[in-house]
Amino acid sequence: MTSPSTAARLGLLQISLAGVLWGTGGLAVQLVRERVPMHVVTISAWRMVLAGVVLAALLLALRGGPVLRDLLRTHPRRTVVVGASTAAYQALYFGAVTLVGVSVATVVSLGLAPVLLTAAEAVRGRRLPGRGRTLVLVAALAGLVLVTVGAGHGGGGTGPEPLLGVLAACGSGAAYAFATAQGEVLARSTGPLALTTATTGVGALLLVPAALLVDGPRTTADPQAVALLVYLGVVTMALAYGLLYAGLRTSSGSAATIATLLEPVTAAAVAALVLDERIGLLGLVGTALVLLAVAGLGREEPAAGPPPP
Repeated sequence: MTSPSTAARLGLLQISLAGVLWGTGGLAVQLVRERVPMHVVTISAWRMVLAGVVLAALLLALRGGPVLRDLLRTHPRRTVVVGASTAAYQALYFGAVTLVGVSVATVVSLGLAPVLLTAAEAVRGRRLPGRGRTLVLVAALAGLVLVTVGAGHGGGGTGPEPLLGVLAACGSGAAYAFATAQGEVLARSTGPLALTTATTGVGALLLVPAALLVDGPRTTADPQAVALLVYLGVVTMALAYGLLYAGLRTSSGSAATIATLLEPVTAAAVAALVLDERIGLLGLVGTALVLLAVAGLGREEPAAGPPPP
């Protein structure tokens, strides 16, 4: 029988892998846009639609329909909320990137989520976070800032609408934190496949109409662009979110948002390998801090208790 501490570490490993997979998504989006001038909202919609199709087919093949029906019957509102929040934070993040730039959008959006969730858990538990969790959070956020600055994302200015961009990034971080907190409750009462299928379906239903309102091509016959869209849907959406929800069964939401800070670390590493973008000394120090923070989570993360009310 797996011990609670081992289960918690396995959950963090699954969430960390999700962060690594998400970190490859930015490069894939960039490569798609180099071949086809497709709007990022349209790419996001395709990402969720393709993920939903693959997940639904897998669910049918594994005869998971009853689990999905139970989820929708017992937690219909929460499922819709998680799916809508997932779609919202993706759209808001991409919007923030265009308004204020990648650097600020990444730091504000990804950095705000663990702070909000740690604060929420402290309020719910009526006690301040422990010294270990606080040090982990500070190290992770400092590492995130250094990775982003070291990657040189902010070198070209802050974007055309800095204030609006920061507000969008704050909305993205809040939506991500909210989706993770609500998803944590669902993850402990149902299987990750059914949960990922349901929330992805909700997100697709919301993003497809939004994609019809933006400029740019909505489809493409370019084989490389199609392959990249499939990769975004199957790997960075279906598989990554399945890992996230599997990990949330034994890990807290605040730990999950810290672990997924591996996303910008991976993005910087992929950019260095594929695009020859150097992250410099600051980026290397930031990467080390994030990795140490995630390792620290593995040492101090307690086993998950019963689902929050």
